[in-house]
Amino acid sequence: MRNAVIIYNPAAGRFNVKPFIKSAVRELEAAGWRVGAAETRSGAHTIELAKQASAEKKEAVFAVGGDGTIGNVVNGLIGSQTALGVLPAGTANVWSIELGLRPFAWTRPWALRKNAALLANAPICSIDVGTCNQYSFMMWAGIGLDALTVHNLEPRVRLEKFFTLPEYAAKTIWQAAQWNGVQLRLWADGAEVEGHYIVAVATNIRHYLGGLAELSPDAYLDDGLLDIWLFSGNSLGDALRHAYKMWRGRHISAADVRRITFNRLRIESDTPFWIQTDGEPRGSAQSAEITIHARALRMLMPPCGMELLKYR
Repeated sequence: MRNAVIIYNPAAGRFNVKPFIKSAVRELEAAGWRVGAAETRSGAHTIELAKQASAEKKEAVFAVGGDGTIGNVVNGLIGSQTALGVLPAGTANVWSIELGLRPFAWTRPWALRKNAALLANAPICSIDVGTCNQYSFMMWAGIGLDALTVHNLEPRVRLEKFFTLPEYAAKTIWQAAQWNGVQLRLWADGAEVEGHYIVAVATNIRHYLGGLAELSPDAYLDDGLLDIWLFSGNSLGDALRHAYKMWRGRHISAADVRRITFNRLRIESDTPFWIQTDGEPRGSAQSAEITIHARALRMLMPPCGMELLKYR
């Protein structure tokens, strides 16, 4: 019998998922899994629980929560033989949008059980994981305006999560009105770039802006590559123009936007810059090392996610 643990975040999303965990446990047990459940108390605790599951040779960890919870589980599983299963129950759920999973919500209380059934016999695939300094990420590592907004938003009380998009938009506009960008020097696989940027975001996936835009429409989860997108500018007008271009898909050919595909990247600045990974605040620094670890994470892949794999 396959062993697994469900790691769930009761603070994730707009409604407490805890009362519905038993339904996911029953679904997995009906499919032949032996399943325990553990409640997280913090991001660090989430990482520790995932590391413990790996040390105990669990076949899978089913992460129940938002993108931040999933990212913290990845930090505990990277490089191990324990597979990740994603049962989305957060606020933005960009990772579930990428994979084609419908997240748990009060209007979809059955989604947790249905996703558990979908993953119970799903194939295990190996996907890439990025690291930014000491933090792993599956989606993005961001520097500049997006990281500044994340640091001003998190942590949020549950009531605020009912107004995620307007709150995020308002915070971003407010920060952009005061943000003049940052001068960065970048070394990517031997290429050197320097410029003044509103946002610099390294991405492993296609979606961005809360899942509303496709930043890298041809990204794959297992190709051993990351894209960094550099958005030039120093004003609110520049930030709004870039957001509109991303939403319309016009950033790809924009003259003030640059894309660099890489395996290893170093970023330096004379002034500190904020960092976020997968929507989680990661403090500030004057340098960052971003690296892709090819196929370093085993993952239970839902059917819609198979198209994101280059090597099936």
